[in-house]
Amino acid sequence: MNSHVKTFGRTSLVLAAAAAPVLGLALPASAHGSMESPLSRVLTCYQENPESPKSAACKAAVAAGGTQAFYDWNGVRIGDVAGRHQQRIPDGQLCSAGNPAFRGLDLARADWPATELKAGADHTFRFKVTAVHKGGFQLFITKNGYDAAKPLTWASLESTPFLTDAAPTVSGGYYNLSGRIPAGKTGRHLIYAIWQRTDSPEAFYSCSDVVLGGTGASNPAPAPGGTTTATPRPSTPTTPKPTATRTSKPKPGTPSCRPETTSHHAHSPSSDVSLHSTPVAGTTPTTAQTAAGTGMLAGAIGLALGGVGGLLLTGRRRRGLRGSHE
Repeated sequence: MNSHVKTFGRTSLVLAAAAAPVLGLALPASAHGSMESPLSRVLTCYQENPESPKSAACKAAVAAGGTQAFYDWNGVRIGDVAGRHQQRIPDGQLCSAGNPAFRGLDLARADWPATELKAGADHTFRFKVTAVHKGGFQLFITKNGYDAAKPLTWASLESTPFLTDAAPTVSGGYYNLSGRIPAGKTGRHLIYAIWQRTDSPEAFYSCSDVVLGGTGASNPAPAPGGTTTATPRPSTPTTPKPTATRTSKPKPGTPSCRPETTSHHAHSPSSDVSLHSTPVAGTTPTTAQTAAGTGMLAGAIGLALGGVGGLLLTGRRRRGLRGSHE
């Protein structure tokens, strides 16, 4: 009888997970975003295909930390930082935000694929977002004399951001930040982006390698996933499919946040705004999709209940067989 009880318990868990989206039960939130123009390191390696990256830097990053970090490209974050970025992120770990899972992003190399930009020119910075929140951005650039072959430190960055946007607009799945590339800088640099939420202590980070000069486009408008880079990369990124050995990983493009020491969705003392992720425009399920999901759930519950009934019947038959020999 105990075996039947355990089986039913597992079935109940499956049914509860299937019913959660329909019944409005709490589910883990999705992760949130990364800089796409100029392209961040984590998005670069994701677009190259973490299973078979093209550039030497991405190959080394995967070797250092594995492939999963790049499927979680929109999750370089600290859940309870509340603006204390320098206190929480050690020197040499700015690109990973101090998270060992993303340690490959901190590799000090001068061959990271880089976006070519024109110093002193206007540019629309595009932050690709998978969940919209209230908050603002600060973009920093490295000082003159920056050496990409050395670990990135807070002292490597200019002390003040060259672009601050406290209330950016969202369009087509992107925060669009209008600014100007700092003048008087040439060669290889790095742009460090901090997105600090105002409805939560959570913040997100990204590192974008750039080459500054007088030949880059002043305000390129790449298609989603595209950018002008110094290192050739496929114009249409390949979306890798999980293999049988990676069945425990989330599908590419649908990473999940890992829990922090504090609740990921706790109300900020200064705000009564709900912290549940606001879907990006165009992602709201249609009535037909909702009906289809409900039908699938009903079918799953029916099958599960049928299986439970079969188990109980089997248990009765087994008890009957034992009784005939007693």
